[in-house]
Amino acid sequence: MTADTNKGPRVGDPAPDFALRSHNEGDLNLAWYRGRKNVILVFYPGDWTPVCSNQIPGYMPLMGFFEQHDCQLLGISVDSAACHVAWAKSFGGLAFPLMSDFYPHGAVAQKYGVLLDKGIADRVIFLIDKKGIVRFIDRVELVKLPDNERIKAAVLELSAG
Repeated sequence: MTADTNKGPRVGDPAPDFALRSHNEGDLNLAWYRGRKNVILVFYPGDWTPVCSNQIPGYMPLMGFFEQHDCQLLGISVDSAACHVAWAKSFGGLAFPLMSDFYPHGAVAQKYGVLLDKGIADRVIFLIDKKGIVRFIDRVELVKLPDNERIKAAVLELSAG
């Protein structure tokens, strides 16, 4: 049950644009961040699941670091925006948008080559620079948490130019 990684962008490729509904800011699109911020796209399997329930709030302590390095974090799963709202409330709120790839089901995950056969997104993080180019990809087993130190190192490398 793996994603078709041949269909998604690779490091050095332009990141596919998309627009999705978020849990807190209405519709957002990737193109808006071009020239403004680097973007960390965090695809994750689903709200209310054990690993994701550790992963997603685990980014909150990093928000100052991301802001310092001109990065916007965007979480993406195939859950509905309403589900994202309830899940974010269960953490006392989140300081970044959770985006709903609900309909058409998994269309953005498919563009990025991370939609699994079972209809959920694989656990993959993309770092996209201000020009819209993918600079880092971290694919993590579904049962494991991503290493936030790897993400921080990639952000520092990007900031160093």
